[in-house]
Amino acid sequence: MSGEIAPAGKSVGTGSPPGLRASHADRDRVVDVLRIAAGDGLLTADELDERLEVALSARTLGELAALTGDLPPVGAAGAEAKDTVRIEQVHSGAVERVGRWVVPRRLELAVTFCEVTLDFTEAVITHDTLRVDVGMVGKTLTLVTRPGVVVDTDGLRLVHCRIGHHRTPARPDTPVVLRVELVGEKVHGRVVVRPPRRTFGQWLLRRPAGPSPAEYG
Repeated sequence: MSGEIAPAGKSVGTGSPPGLRASHADRDRVVDVLRIAAGDGLLTADELDERLEVALSARTLGELAALTGDLPPVGAAGAEAKDTVRIEQVHSGAVERVGRWVVPRRLELAVTFCEVTLDFTEAVITHDTLRVDVGMVGKTLTLVTRPGVVVDTDGLRLVHCRIGHHRTPARPDTPVVLRVELVGEKVHGRVVVRPPRRTFGQWLLRRPAGPSPAEYG
């Protein structure tokens, strides 16, 4: 049916009526669209949770289309997630992923004596899991989290290295939108997992850092 909005943010042609059965790939495309929208602040945490539940149980393209009909096409945001990103750096400037960077499925760090910061405060999240393969010597690996982003360090081997894991304050019902799994080896230096720092105004008002959990999506 012409003009109908498809799960991937494209028009459904006459060969794809809304009553057509949805495949696993169709559901996965809608899940990706919803996660990107949440990362852009277009959906609250509750809305994301509700729509993901419907998307995973949807039977037809029409049911999926209803979940993305009020959202802009993914391409409009210019977000394109890669499966694997590799960063290699030795004795040079800091490695930073901050602001509205698109989180891949897998990140490989081959870094020697360079500071590394992965800030998820405003990151565009399109997958539910990020695997970080760590091959890092010296300096500090810092991960800045937000409500709904959890970090698992159980698979990381520490050699003459210490870790500081500070949990991000969040409501008990906040859904997990991204699980960051650290694996590999960190030799010397530190690993720091923390929420964003409060601004001076937030410190004066005793408010937590960053936007409210609802604004994260």
